[in-house]
Amino acid sequence: MRRGSVVSDAKQVQLAAELVRLGARLQVLESETGLSRERLLKLYKEVRGVSPPKGMLPFSTDWFMSWMPNIHASLFADIHRFLTANTGARGIEAVAKSYRLYLEHLQVHQLECVLSFTRAWSLVRFIEARMLEITACNECSGHYVVHALELHRDYVCGICRVPARAGKTRKTVVPRPANGAGAVPAIPPASGFAPGRVRKGAPTLA
Repeated sequence: MRRGSVVSDAKQVQLAAELVRLGARLQVLESETGLSRERLLKLYKEVRGVSPPKGMLPFSTDWFMSWMPNIHASLFADIHRFLTANTGARGIEAVAKSYRLYLEHLQVHQLECVLSFTRAWSLVRFIEARMLEITACNECSGHYVVHALELHRDYVCGICRVPARAGKTRKTVVPRPANGAGAVPAIPPASGFAPGRVRKGAPTLA
């Protein structure tokens, strides 16, 4: 095998392992790497210690319109938009870096992880396919994920106009997406944060 092929293969394995650690499903790995399904299965079991979950990927845009998922999706989309506009990150690299920043933001503010990596990856694809888009709230100027074919002239976000039953089942702390020019708050590196972990006594964000 040529040296270039060995280096390329090693990079693909490294990328796949990183995506597995972030929580990517097997279908995401197949789409974003050039490794065979057999190698990806073996790598997934080695990294996670279990077999990958079966079933189809979520394909509906409606999940992102629910109250809390929409807020988390909008936060991730704002981070992703900031990174792609101000750095050289593109494609799966931008998605992975944005998702790490999303997780670190949750860690800093002790919030529950609502958006999985696979959902975040799907969100970016939906936006690129113009099935979803980002629009500004008329009241707070924050940027939020909305259906592309809906009218958004007088859009008001779910934080400024909270639905009647939002957060009724549990104590809810709401992360607010960046406003104005899309600035993202400074986020220190995470240490040992596990996606989906819930911490009690979370402070309310300004």
